[in-house]
Amino acid sequence: MNPAGDGLDLRPFHGVRYVPGRIGSLAAVTSPPYDVVVRPDGLLHLESADPHNIVRLILPQATSPQSRNDQAADTLHRWLTEGILAHDPEPALYVYEQRSGDLLQRGLIGALRLSEASAGVVLPHEDVMPHVVEDRAGLMRTTAANFEPLLLTYRGNGDATGANAVIEETVRRAPLLSTTTEDGYSHRLWSLTDPAEVRKVHDDLAHHQALIADGHHRWATYLRLRAEHPSPTPWDHGLVLLVDTARYPLRVRAIHRLLNRLPIDQALAAAAPFFRVREVAGPVTRALESLADAANDGNAFLLTGAADTYHLVDRPDPALLDRTIPTGRPEAWRTLDATVLHSTLLGHVWGIPEDSPADIAYIHDTEATVEKARRDGGTAVLMHPVREEVVRELAQQGVTMPRKSTSFGPKPATGLVLRTLTND
Repeated sequence: MNPAGDGLDLRPFHGVRYVPGRIGSLAAVTSPPYDVVVRPDGLLHLESADPHNIVRLILPQATSPQSRNDQAADTLHRWLTEGILAHDPEPALYVYEQRSGDLLQRGLIGALRLSEASAGVVLPHEDVMPHVVEDRAGLMRTTAANFEPLLLTYRGNGDATGANAVIEETVRRAPLLSTTTEDGYSHRLWSLTDPAEVRKVHDDLAHHQALIADGHHRWATYLRLRAEHPSPTPWDHGLVLLVDTARYPLRVRAIHRLLNRLPIDQALAAAAPFFRVREVAGPVTRALESLADAANDGNAFLLTGAADTYHLVDRPDPALLDRTIPTGRPEAWRTLDATVLHSTLLGHVWGIPEDSPADIAYIHDTEATVEKARRDGGTAVLMHPVREEVVRELAQQGVTMPRKSTSFGPKPATGLVLRTLTND
């Protein structure tokens, strides 16, 4: 908990949900988070899945940013007017469950009071890209809505007490909705409206701080829009999913890089004077095993491009690292793969600006990264994931990692419950 003793403040809200009789299926109108949708292929797939797919709100397609935002606002208004979407009658917290095989995750969706990192209540662990925050701010400002819950984690005692006790009791009841998405995950949602249960959750969470697992740009957007609307207003809170990782551990995966304008041959040739470069056997699953082995001994990256070959780039020149890695940061930060990638490989060896969407894309899915590199002639840089303990340790020190360093999951499906700020 933060020194002031003020912890998480999660509040009920009037959830907005799809009306079952007005859509083909709930699975067909949901989407991954906006930054996980691989564009353009994944976007077109979702748009064609159902005319009311939530992607038309989170990633509207038009010729200019403002026209995209206006289109999303018009679509939201039309769907509410036509009864495609409707507000739940009572403000509620929502218990959310995701399941796939042996993996089970449960948490609470609500409107969380916003706070700066300096307050020590919600800890970011990654830097953000200003143009992405500007894009999300325009969408949220115009639509006056939170379409996607951020994924935040906290560390309870792992027992079925406090908020967890309420969750475990709630999942014994019939859910508001249940669906299975095409990735094989089943999703269930319950509303929590009983004042005593809401109070029990609130009092428990007030003793905890949270780590932003997924949604740094949207959290930065929340803070920007709060500053534009003097308190008290609904903009003081933002839509989140809170998960106790002591009870429901998340998986931490890497976010890969696609270097759009750098052919693989040029990437390998430029890296060779400063790194060990060697071809490793495919397919990609086998090559990733080689990456994992190399990552045990230091910084390592797996590169592939137009040809069906994989190259391991590891053992960076220590003198080069000394020249290119910023000082004054903890050793755990200076030795991160993402730090070496951004400061040394991108910044020095390849000369690629990390804030240029034309030069670099961040993609969560391994196969999609490889496919796009081969189709477009760029270079896929496949990363090895960071351990959650390292992420949390750096966040508690107030040290942010390079942007898009981690991918916590499973991520909440977008479209199960929304929040409009005009009715909250």
